[in-house]
Amino acid sequence: MNELLITDLGRTHYKEAWELQKRCWERRRAGTIGDALLLTEHHDVYTFGKGSDENHLLASEKELVKGGIECFHVDRGGDVTYHGPGQIVGYPILDLNNYFLDIHRYLRSIEEAIILTLRTWNIESTREAGLTGVWVKGEKIAALGVKVSRWVTMHGFALNVNTDLTKFDRIIPCGIFHKGVTSMQRLLGENISVEEVRGRIGESFAKVFGCRRVEMPMRELVQRFAASEQISLEA
Repeated sequence: MNELLITDLGRTHYKEAWELQKRCWERRRAGTIGDALLLTEHHDVYTFGKGSDENHLLASEKELVKGGIECFHVDRGGDVTYHGPGQIVGYPILDLNNYFLDIHRYLRSIEEAIILTLRTWNIESTREAGLTGVWVKGEKIAALGVKVSRWVTMHGFALNVNTDLTKFDRIIPCGIFHKGVTSMQRLLGENISVEEVRGRIGESFAKVFGCRRVEMPMRELVQRFAASEQISLEA
């Protein structure tokens, strides 16, 4: 059984978490570290995947500056999406040579882990034919965007827990015009413990991928994965 190190990074700026993710990914490709799942909440940010259309960002530069919202073009698949407080973002760093060499199956497995997690709160979610992500009654509750190189993964998923959904109003999420977004908070009518959902995601992810789950504090992960590099994750 593969060991999966799960680390809660807390709330991070996107660039800092991205740098840590890339360094972990590089070391996983080199075979000097094992599989990991990095979990975080980001400060407000819009990210653009390789297939993004700039016209899908509706907010003006003035709006972005006023709202303190950063923008990044990254090397994942997919279009523009939003990350922010109240949303759990997961970055699996896995060597798929130890699981299966099938990117579509990998995406479906991530979706399954999220579906299992939501079921804990009696939220019945589904997949939508021809689309990635997890949906509830036609509205997206979790988005996916990944990169796979030499069968090692990076980037991942974002689950809306108590997310400010108005931030999605200023983009066309994932380039999909005719679908809305939702959150656990909206569906259940109350704030949900992000910590509890984060823990459940780790359990579901390990179950779906058949891993032995090992919780590791962020400081220990940085020491183990990044060696002597100085990586700051201060808010």
